[in-house]
Amino acid sequence: MAHRKAGGSTTLGRDSVSKRLGVKIFGGQKVDIGQIIVRQRGTRFRVGRNVKRAEDDTIFALKKGIVRFVNKKVRLFTGKLESRKFVSVDELKIKMK
Repeated sequence: MAHRKAGGSTTLGRDSVSKRLGVKIFGGQKVDIGQIIVRQRGTRFRVGRNVKRAEDDTIFALKKGIVRFVNKKVRLFTGKLESRKFVSVDELKIKMK
């Protein structure tokens, strides 16, 4: 009786599809209204001026301009100061003649 009976299926060979998270438009680059700047899970990057956070924590531009990433000190609920990353869009100022 050296053989096996009813071996069953293996647990190998399955993997989830990658979600393509991360920064899509970097600091100093131009962005249009509605363009995605960061895809993230949770609030790794926080929202600054002229950007909004979507339901899945994606950060997108509300105005046309240049993307800026800044580290700021934020006071936590415990009273401790910690550095956090903020994303904002500086509006392009167009001169009309």
